[in-house]
Amino acid sequence: MSRKNKPDTATGVLVVNKHEGVTSHRIVQILRRLYDTARVGHTGTLDPMATGVLPILLGRAVKASDYLVSEEKEYIATLRLGVTTDTLDTTGEILSTSDNIPKEAAVLEAAKSFIGEIEQIPPMYSAIKIDGQKLVDLARAGETVERKPRQVEIKELDVEKLSENEYKFRIVCSKGTYVRTLCADIGEKLGCGGAMSSLVRVRTGNFTLENSVTVEELENMTFEQRVALPLPTVKLFEDLNTISVNDFYAKLIRGGTELYQKKLGTNFEDGELIRIMYNGEFLALGRVCEFEKGSAVKPEKLFIL
Repeated sequence: MSRKNKPDTATGVLVVNKHEGVTSHRIVQILRRLYDTARVGHTGTLDPMATGVLPILLGRAVKASDYLVSEEKEYIATLRLGVTTDTLDTTGEILSTSDNIPKEAAVLEAAKSFIGEIEQIPPMYSAIKIDGQKLVDLARAGETVERKPRQVEIKELDVEKLSENEYKFRIVCSKGTYVRTLCADIGEKLGCGGAMSSLVRVRTGNFTLENSVTVEELENMTFEQRVALPLPTVKLFEDLNTISVNDFYAKLIRGGTELYQKKLGTNFEDGELIRIMYNGEFLALGRVCEFEKGSAVKPEKLFIL
């Protein structure tokens, strides 16, 4: 039997501490082998040079990937001033250098100016697709295309001087933020240029580095130990409002039928995503919609068939 046709060996969320020098897709490939299953995905790309928290979705949990749009991220990064590269980090080809490194006070002031909602132009060396082509593939072919600015939010930014031209950052930001771009933009504002020299993602949503596992640790486990590791899929949606349904309502949910709020005794807002539990298990995600007979929770994605 091919791996594609095999039943899931595990379902849930595995928090991997990604090691340096591999792509996020490579981690997915490794996990497919270790769990002997085709249904594996991740919730947010990390650059090959980056390390840290990479939540991996296994089995039915892969179906949750479309909903993970608002996760807050936390990073520890280092910025090297006085250099610019084509990749915006120190793995790339050097484009310019400068010995005119500003004083610490100027660096702190420039960095703090990026706190809040800002616009970023995604780097060419990124996995974003334009007209069906990945920017990174175009960049490797020597091409540059116009990219539209994206709005992101830098919620917290702490700065520590490491040396005359290197600074350590702790960054709390919205999903979609490019730390490489932030480093390059700070360097540009200072007039000396800058490139990211290291990056560790220490948190994605509620998943932290402290609760992660390395690929090496997974390799050294038995198959039974690995299968016992994933967290329940519901952990991805701990912040959502919840309804618990009985046997009758669970049958309606499985059939795609909406549940009216007046019968549920709830008052959720229109458009809100709701977690639906049945016998203590995560049954489905539902969306609050307005129907002819009133407001109801309409099932959108089943997690128990």
